[in-house]
Amino acid sequence: MEEQQKNLFIAIALTVLIMIGYQLFVMPLFEKPKPPAPVQVPTQTAPGAPAPATSPTATPGGAPNAPSVAAPATAPSAAAAKPKSRAEALEESPRVRIDTPKLHGSFALIGGRLDDLRLAAYHETVDPKSPEIVLLSPLSAKDGYSIDIGWFAADESAHAPDHDTRWTVSDDHPLTPSHPVELRWDNGRGLTFTRRIAVDENYLFTVTQKVENHTQTAIALFPYGSIARDWQSPQSTSYLLHEGPIGILDGKLHDGGVCFLGAINCDKYNYADVKKAPVAFKTTGGWLGFTDKYWLTALVPDQTVEVNAKVRQIGTQENDRYQAEYSTDKPTEIPAGAAAISTTRIFAGAKEVKLLDHYEQEDGIPRFDRAIDFGWFYWITKPIFLFLDYLYGLIGNFGLAIMALTLTVKLIFFPLANRSYRAMSKMKLLQPEIQKLREKYGEDKAKLNQEVMALYKRVGANPMAGCLPIFVQIPVFFSLYKVLYVTIEMRQAPFYGWIHDLSVPDPTNWLNLFGLIPWDPAPWVPLPLQIIMIGAWPLIMGVTMFLQQKLNPAPADPVQAKMMMALPIVFTFMLGQFAAGLVIYWSWNNLLTIAQQWVIMHRAGAA
Repeated sequence: MEEQQKNLFIAIALTVLIMIGYQLFVMPLFEKPKPPAPVQVPTQTAPGAPAPATSPTATPGGAPNAPSVAAPATAPSAAAAKPKSRAEALEESPRVRIDTPKLHGSFALIGGRLDDLRLAAYHETVDPKSPEIVLLSPLSAKDGYSIDIGWFAADESAHAPDHDTRWTVSDDHPLTPSHPVELRWDNGRGLTFTRRIAVDENYLFTVTQKVENHTQTAIALFPYGSIARDWQSPQSTSYLLHEGPIGILDGKLHDGGVCFLGAINCDKYNYADVKKAPVAFKTTGGWLGFTDKYWLTALVPDQTVEVNAKVRQIGTQENDRYQAEYSTDKPTEIPAGAAAISTTRIFAGAKEVKLLDHYEQEDGIPRFDRAIDFGWFYWITKPIFLFLDYLYGLIGNFGLAIMALTLTVKLIFFPLANRSYRAMSKMKLLQPEIQKLREKYGEDKAKLNQEVMALYKRVGANPMAGCLPIFVQIPVFFSLYKVLYVTIEMRQAPFYGWIHDLSVPDPTNWLNLFGLIPWDPAPWVPLPLQIIMIGAWPLIMGVTMFLQQKLNPAPADPVQAKMMMALPIVFTFMLGQFAAGLVIYWSWNNLLTIAQQWVIMHRAGAA
């Protein structure tokens, strides 16, 4: 019976290894993301024009016969025009500069859009002189990505501002955390629109819109917000990371990833789902936008007002474009001689964990940290990150922090590991006796298993005890993998020597003697075969795993023994494609395990 259990666990372990290896580094080698297939584009609602009510079945939130209005779609001419260079597109409008410690860019005075944003603290490569990360660009440029806040009216005669409106600015001072900017536009029909734009030290904009009604009649306007972006290939092509539409709406997480176990309710949507049909919600409170691996744009409407939120495809066959939007469920009534105010917040920047937590706690943006795809084990992955970040604050290097985290986990599970290794020591001492039983009973497997189990029982040995440290390590391994893969804090975090970025694979490989030969073999090795380009740290990990395995008692079955001996080689090639930080964690964990196991076995008298 015990032998069957052992075979079962080995079969499960090998199956899991094959599945993980295929998903994590084989699929990305062969998958090339393709844009969604072009479809017929429905007629779009022009900015400022009346929005038709939807049918009862299409009403956001599922409320039959409720009036529903959609935020103005991107200008058709902008969607269909041939993309310009980013520099040319920026010159199409006068601009107000944005200059903060973390943001550089501008917003256009024509249309009033936020469509030029660079992240000052993040660069394309580890070289601090490399270009800053570009987050937003004008829609007329390639890979357009723009945010728009405004009003539109059910009655076209109200003449609300649209994408051609030319706003005036109160002064020439750039937008800074200490200096908000105010835009103004008079429609010539008795309505004056102003926008006060403020930004904090990080990535949160606050847009306060005011409408003054100088006419003799009341008007009704709908405040709205929209984010439009051209389709871009997600960096991740597997289930490990969601990139695309995201939001907390009606108390649920809406993204394309896997639901958090026991955390919150969630629905899954991605670009393909939106391509088939718009995804609409009715909600009070929450936020929505688009997420990338490290970056996020999000609209945060007034948390006390019910809004209709929607994500839809608005592009053309030549330019596939998506839009996340919201508009109030009911219009804002502005009596004659009165004014109305609407406030919207915009997040546009890096998904820094502590910053998102701060916005959730201090600014009331619900579950904002869910913009980071911590995955199934959210309840353990985020605490591991927070502890790792705490260690980084003490040590000053994320690589050393990973090692300190590994040591902490070892100390926590020290009693469990000790019991396991003592049992394994007994198993190793029994190897000569087991060999004698194998010789005595030969091919009689049933009798051999019976005698082996009786031997285990007499000395109090547990053949499954050696599996416990591995089972304990698996959740930590996957959680740390997620942390290294999805958190911006790990991006371009250096270690020592040749490791300049813990979030990417070891850049060295044996084909050029780990950099001693000034030659890059990658262009000469076919893509599927690049898995053989193993770096120094994966080889170190393989050696430590082999040494650790030599301390364990060999399986009784020769076939199983050979399979177990092959595992260090399999893991070396698998982890060769993983983040260097994860390989360092595994290597250091192996070394600690070897030291602990050797001491225990030495005291027990095992060779």
